[in-house]
Amino acid sequence: MTHSFQLSALAYACLATLSFSNVWAQSAAPGVPGEIVITGNPLGRDSTTVPVSTLGRADLLERGQSTLGETLNGLPGVSSTYFGPNASRPVIRGLDGDRIRVLNNSASSLDASALSYDHAVPLDVLSTDRIEVLRGPAALLYGGSAVGGVVNVIDNRIPRAPVSGVLGKAQLQAGTGNDERSVAGLVEAGNERFALHLDGFDRRTGDVRVPVSLACEKPDSPAHARRICNSASQSRGGAFGASTFWDHGFLGASVNTYQSDYGTVAEDQVTIGMKTTRYALEGQVRQLPGWFESVKARLSHTDYRHTEFFNGGPETVFSNKGQDLRIEARHRTLAGWQGVLGVQTESSRFSAVGDEAFAPFSRTRSQALFVHEELPTTWGQVTAGARWESVRVESLGNPELDRFDEGIGAKKFTPFSVAAGAVFKLSPTWSLTGNAALTQRAPKDYELFANGPHLATNAWEIGHKDLGLEKSKSLDGGLAWKSGPNRMVVTAFASQFANYIGLMNTPDVEEGLPVQVYQGVKAQFRGIEASGRQRLWQGASTLDLGWRADTVRATHSSTGEPLPRISPMRVGATLVHGQGPWSAKLGADWHAAQNRVPDGSVATGAYTLVNASVSYRQKLDNTVLNWFARLDNLTDQLAYSATSILTSTAFGKSPLPGRSFKLGVQASF
Repeated sequence: MTHSFQLSALAYACLATLSFSNVWAQSAAPGVPGEIVITGNPLGRDSTTVPVSTLGRADLLERGQSTLGETLNGLPGVSSTYFGPNASRPVIRGLDGDRIRVLNNSASSLDASALSYDHAVPLDVLSTDRIEVLRGPAALLYGGSAVGGVVNVIDNRIPRAPVSGVLGKAQLQAGTGNDERSVAGLVEAGNERFALHLDGFDRRTGDVRVPVSLACEKPDSPAHARRICNSASQSRGGAFGASTFWDHGFLGASVNTYQSDYGTVAEDQVTIGMKTTRYALEGQVRQLPGWFESVKARLSHTDYRHTEFFNGGPETVFSNKGQDLRIEARHRTLAGWQGVLGVQTESSRFSAVGDEAFAPFSRTRSQALFVHEELPTTWGQVTAGARWESVRVESLGNPELDRFDEGIGAKKFTPFSVAAGAVFKLSPTWSLTGNAALTQRAPKDYELFANGPHLATNAWEIGHKDLGLEKSKSLDGGLAWKSGPNRMVVTAFASQFANYIGLMNTPDVEEGLPVQVYQGVKAQFRGIEASGRQRLWQGASTLDLGWRADTVRATHSSTGEPLPRISPMRVGATLVHGQGPWSAKLGADWHAAQNRVPDGSVATGAYTLVNASVSYRQKLDNTVLNWFARLDNLTDQLAYSATSILTSTAFGKSPLPGRSFKLGVQASF
């Protein structure tokens, strides 16, 4: 009750501040554009000291997949957990789960996707404007669980800038590899003072084609087929949002829903029905008097629920309800320093009811204070920041399962993180970056209190209620070059964990499942990321060569044994030909064999995926049409993901998709 009161009080204080600004707003012209969201830079600039990758609408149109993880897979340092074609989360620099912070418009995306590999992220690229990926420690701005990186999925469901007249987009897609049929659309309308947003999407897929015949026990399905059994899905969703603008700010609200019904692929007769509803309120005031020149706030409430069905009957129900409030205040320049001060509070209540409830009912509450500062210099820029958190994780047991009774109680943690970075401009075309961070992460509820069968990992998982803070030290350094259309970035990184919380094997067996226990161990992560683009030809047409490479090495420092599910070395290149409205691409990505695996894990062989695409941009009066066609896995290569737990368990029957052709069109007016 106390926490709810504090959250409400903060929300009302935020809204009062935003509303009050309309009283003293003077004669500035209405319709001041809203800030562009830059995940790695809260000051809204397009430059950061930390590595950031951005995918805009054109990129998402061409490379968008049905899951967030597979959409981002292949970016420098980014791979995917790949639990079949319907559930995958991003893996950044070898770190996954709750070490990767998935955001929606810079606010928490409360779900259960980090709890289990077969739980999908309730976000779809069909309704997304842009995705930003921040690699490396980002705990200062977004929480201790962002030690591996941040993925910010950005949409315009709350309009942040006035809309002139009526705008809209419509998108159609069809694919052969999974029999995909997708449709999406949005409409925005407004004037200088008001804006409305409405969007919706529907994506339907069948079982995914693969280059090998697989067994299937699903009723009314072939006993063997060149498809991943039980991999069909249907996802749909939509949103309504509205904003009002005044001379020095805006206030907006939205409600959106996402539903997905999909097969888990690990179990041929199990499907998941997921639904999440999110309510959000966002606002900003600019040109404030006094110490602070602007204040920005976001408040959201999420109601997430998914049910696992066996042969059509409900088995286990997972639920997560929570609130998130974030307020950032940008101060005026002090001795050359520019920055923001912020407060963030989160509250969530989780429950799992059914035979496969491996974690108890729980409640997690956190409050945080953070600061981010930048000092522009003649030779570059210096950044620094700190974040303090208070986290309370409480096990509430389970009225239907007495195995959680012993762990009932609460644990409190106070993580503290600091970081600093710099950009050195060596010349007009060369720059050098460096970052250092000391980060701390509070254990999650399941890491503390789990005790039950987790069939997605084929194990009986047990938490450790005496776990302490996960602590890490991280360094990265990068060299960047840019000259006209040519560019190159190379980054090396290293992280050392004093208490890396991992799920460790034991010799014990419980109800026929191997027992795994969450323990804190010493661990090291080291790696290199590189990418670039070189103009090979320029005339009536252009020809560019894009290239990319990354590798990461993760080790259990105490034993010298490698950590599981680490992406192998990857090297790729793409030829891009452009002529007028036409663009054509031909690329290949080589994945090395991953033989460096711990005992009990399965090594993966090397493979090469070849892809090609062509796109055409056509303007008809006030409408712009973007056509694209894409061929994935041209050679129909049989491949298994080293970062997927499916490869290392008894379920290891889910190869990556085979040859697929996709066709789509997007109309903007």
